[in-house]
This record gives sequence, C-alpha cells and structure tokens, in this order.
Amino acid sequence: MRIGVAFPTTEIGTDPAAIRDFAQAAEELGYDHITIIDHVLQAGKPAADDWRAYYSRDNMFHEPFVTLGFLSAATERIGLATAILILPQRPTVLVAKQAAEIDVLCRGRLRLGVGIGWNELEFDALGQNFKNRGPRMVEQITLMRELWTNELVTFDGEWHRISDSGINPLPVQQPIPVWVGAFAAPAIRRAAKVADGWFINPRLDPDDTAARSIEIFREAATAAGRDPDTLG
Repeated sequence: MRIGVAFPTTEIGTDPAAIRDFAQAAEELGYDHITIIDHVLQAGKPAADDWRAYYSRDNMFHEPFVTLGFLSAATERIGLATAILILPQRPTVLVAKQAAEIDVLCRGRLRLGVGIGWNELEFDALGQNFKNRGPRMVEQITLMRELWTNELVTFDGEWHRISDSGINPLPVQQPIPVWVGAFAAPAIRRAAKVADGWFINPRLDPDDTAARSIEIFREAATAAGRDPDTLG
C-alpha cells in the first residue's frame, strides 16, 4: 500500500517557507505522494449543502500547477499529484503543456488527476461549457496523451482541431499517468474506460456503498476490455 498526504491548500497560508517545509517534511517522513486540489474561483456566498459550503471565497485554494512547480524544486523523491484538476474548465493544449513542464521539472513524478467539477460559476468565468464537460473530458484525455507522446500531432475531434503541431519539451513520462476522480456511477464508468486510475470519493465510509462503487469501476473496466487489476 502507498500512503500519501493532502496538501493543506485552505489552511497552509501564503508563506513560501511553510509550503516548502510541509512538502519536505512529508518526503522525509516517507510519504509516497502529495495531492493538491483545484478551484480557480469561489463564490462569495457559500452553497447551502454541507460539503460545498466550504468552497467559498473565504477559503484559500493555491493554483495547482504553479504550486507543483515550486514543490518540484523543493523535493527530490515524493510523487506529486493533482487530485483533482478540473480539466474541462481549462484549455486542453495548455493543460498538456503545463503538465509536461511539471513532469520535466520534477523528473517524472507527476500524476495528473482530473475530474469534471461541479461549480458552473467557474466554467462560465473561464469561458468553458459546463453542459458537455463529461464527454469533452474524454476527448481532452485522448488529445493530451497524443501531445505527450508525439513530437507532432494532427487531431480532428468533436471539440479540438490540431494540424501537425506539438509541444516542447515533452514530459519525462510518455504519457503522464491520468487518474480520474469520480463519485456518481456514470462518472465512475467513464473513469474505468479511459483512466490509468480512479480517485474514489474520499467522503465514503468503508461500507456497502463504497464496495458497490468499486464493483461498478471494475465491471465497467472489464466491459471496456481492460484488466481492472492493472488500474490504480
């Protein structure tokens, strides 16, 4: 079993020394990886339900890629992961470029965890379509893998067009591992079809509901012709 630690983005504050010290302490203690969450914009008024109420302007969210670039220089061994980056609210080619750069700077320690998000406010502010974010994310993952493993790419998808172009530098890992965070059954099935691994809902107790979620993931992977034992 590999044990990681979550970067305390809402609690750690803005002192670069504290951010560095946290990551270095996690590495020295033997943790396998550090995960960081993603929100670009928060509403001034908290949402009504219990867990979304925390995602307001009152709480701090460090930008994942910039933070991981800093942590790449501050650490040597520990894995770095987004858990998760809200992929459909960001331009695909830019994410591929940024992730490749982080992977270069950390010498191949990046795991890109992505998800579809829930906050329509962020999508509107970033100029992205909230309504098609599920299927669009699948195409985004496909395109990013092409960009990470080829010097030049020609791609003609439903939402993306690229003609004989590529990013440079390419990442150390070709491709970078992509994990998908998914809570609802349709999203879990989507993850099983396209991801290298799945981030399960961290709020689930180890009960029948969690067990059923794992069954859904494994069944969907098998139905897609994949071996669930090879997926994270």
